[in-house]
Amino acid sequence: MSLSVRTESRRAPIAEINVTPLVDVVLVLLIIFMVTAPFLQAGLDIQLPKVSAQGLDMREGLALTIEPGGAIVLDKTPVKLADLGQALEEKGAASRPVYLRADERVPYGVVAEVIGRVRAAGVTQLGLVTEPDERPRR
Repeated sequence: MSLSVRTESRRAPIAEINVTPLVDVVLVLLIIFMVTAPFLQAGLDIQLPKVSAQGLDMREGLALTIEPGGAIVLDKTPVKLADLGQALEEKGAASRPVYLRADERVPYGVVAEVIGRVRAAGVTQLGLVTEPDERPRR
């Protein structure tokens, strides 16, 4: 029998990083995100509690009405579009809410111009008044 003497050789340290576990983790995360992404975009079908809405108390604010012909009425007083800012300032609209009622036949551009002039007059509380929808819901 021959005896062999084993000499320990010193190994040099490995200077490269093993990226295989990193790639495995990234691929698993990618698959998880790909599977869960469609669920995040879909909405949930829930039924919210039903409450009856209370009407606005328009006595504390100013009523601004745009009639079908484009005439503007501020608290039962006809006002020209050019004089609207001055009329609002005289009524103290900057410290009171203003409720805008516009006929549905009035062009959107007229309504937008009136809203712009109301905002330019310093009004911060502007509400749009609508009527409840009486059509049956499906």
